Amino acid sequence: MQKRREDQTRISGYNRPDGSAGIRNHTVVLSSVHCSAEVTRKIANLTGAIPITHLLGCLEYPKDSQHTREMLVGILSNPNVAAGLIVGLGCEQIQPEELAEKVPGKSFESLHIQDSGVVKTISEGVKIVRQLMQQATTIKREEIPISKLILGVKCGGSDATSGMVSNPALGVAADLLVKEGGAVILGETEGLFGAEQILANRAVSQKIGNQLITLMKRYEQNANSRGVSLTDANPTPGNIAGGITTLREKALGSVLKGGTSTLQGLLERAETPPREGLWIMKTSKGVDVFHVSDEIAGGAQIICFTTGRGTPLGSPISPVIKITANRETAENMSESIDVDISTVIRGEETVQEAGERIFKEILEVANGKLTKNEILHHREFAISPFTNLTN
Repeated sequence: MQKRREDQTRISGYNRPDGSAGIRNHTVVLSSVHCSAEVTRKIANLTGAIPITHLLGCLEYPKDSQHTREMLVGILSNPNVAAGLIVGLGCEQIQPEELAEKVPGKSFESLHIQDSGVVKTISEGVKIVRQLMQQATTIKREEIPISKLILGVKCGGSDATSGMVSNPALGVAADLLVKEGGAVILGETEGLFGAEQILANRAVSQKIGNQLITLMKRYEQNANSRGVSLTDANPTPGNIAGGITTLREKALGSVLKGGTSTLQGLLERAETPPREGLWIMKTSKGVDVFHVSDEIAGGAQIICFTTGRGTPLGSPISPVIKITANRETAENMSESIDVDISTVIRGEETVQEAGERIFKEILEVANGKLTKNEILHHREFAISPFTNLTN
């Protein structure tokens, strides 16, 4: 029995100079500013590298600009990235060189479109990326401890089955990872409104618990100061059609995907957990892509995403495992769903068993199994402007 447990938790990955380990070995082409996004995509398309583009990088207020820098550095620092090319225009606030300098130990090159024009930049970029990709192939998979894993957990397109089955089952998997010494990031902080006391009661200290309660009060106060309520945007029409009636009800289901482990602390966006355990990230206000992007910028090599109604959302560098307990969704969106646990609804499996199955899927994906969004090349990424955040 013990031997089978050891076999189950053995994973392989790519050791990085900073001591972290990736489960993918991506070479990326990243735009430092939106003005270089199209050139970035063309270089990536011609080489097979991963394109990462966004809408920011210039004409930002200081806090916005700093937040964008932290997000881009976080993406480049993610253990799943081996090397890359950073493409800038030349006159933007955030220059490619400064991003590369903040990620020591990895091979990053940079180009400016204004130095030689679009065509020459693409031509030179293709040469550079092909060389970087060749270098990356020399990095081989080797056995790594599962404690190197950082798992981001997320829910979206939720319905009643999310809170009843998918989220608690994911919570089982999250607890199993924490027991192995890994870290779990629970985000979409505003969606926890009404259930924050549950997590605060499990905090490692009263101070951490109070920080969470204070944060949620600040969310509410900021919304009220603008003449709106957090409940004006959440739950969504799709949530309501799926059987969720209030934000508090949704939150009570949402907290379950973090499991039952002790809450270690709160993280800023793009901040990496300093040690093992469960962490809450103060993710951006807004849509799912912001939350996933914040978590992968915080070092999450893998994301588990529960969805009752279904979503094809992916990530450019970290595989996103889609989980549903809605049989209709599993059938209608089979090309996007990785784990169907509607078996629990039908009484064929317990939540505990479904959670163990999710954990097994996490290990298989860590060992190289492609998720559905990877196969379909769903690589959504976005940065929320800092001034649009409620905290």
